[in-house]
Amino acid sequence: MYQQQLNLFGEQESCQAKIVINLDGEAIFYRTFFTIEESDQFFCELENSINWRQDHIKLYGKSIDLPRLTAWYGDEGKSYIYSGIEQHPSPWTPTLKKIKSRIEEVANVKFNSVLLNFYRSGKDSVSWHSDDEPELGINPIIGSVSFGGTRRFCLKHKNIPERKVDIELPHGSFLLMKGEIQHHWLHQIPKTQQAVKPRINLTFRIIN
Repeated sequence: MYQQQLNLFGEQESCQAKIVINLDGEAIFYRTFFTIEESDQFFCELENSINWRQDHIKLYGKSIDLPRLTAWYGDEGKSYIYSGIEQHPSPWTPTLKKIKSRIEEVANVKFNSVLLNFYRSGKDSVSWHSDDEPELGINPIIGSVSFGGTRRFCLKHKNIPERKVDIELPHGSFLLMKGEIQHHWLHQIPKTQQAVKPRINLTFRIIN
């Protein structure tokens, strides 16, 4: 069985350290992109300033709460639909602009929207999916920033089920996914029985 778990750098690794992961496309992982002080501040600001909402999905005719809180921010008119949920953007906040500007320096793209997920405990999660909605384009570029408790980001190949990759996403990390990754891979944040701190994840996107 092919399975890879990435625990990549020591705690003292500089914020410029990165690893390039070949996933039928390219993923670039910065384990400590933001400093601890920056990450603490950003988490606090996002927790208290974002317009968090409890979305619902239809399952077997019943309305079920998503196991996390969400928010959608971006340029005017950059709406997004996933899992039957229609999101219309709130205007960028100063904090979101700061984070976006920092990751754009290394991503070499301009993001125009961001989906935020607030995982309040280990019971919150996101199930297997790909970020492959039509409005994201043929080869979506996704910039994923994490603040708060470390959670396991799992990937599995759509056509080779035994090919799996797990990445621990800690406080202040940045994962950039591009190329054909969304064509070939599914990803999830699974539930965990372990005690974990709340986590805020931001996935910056380009809506066409």
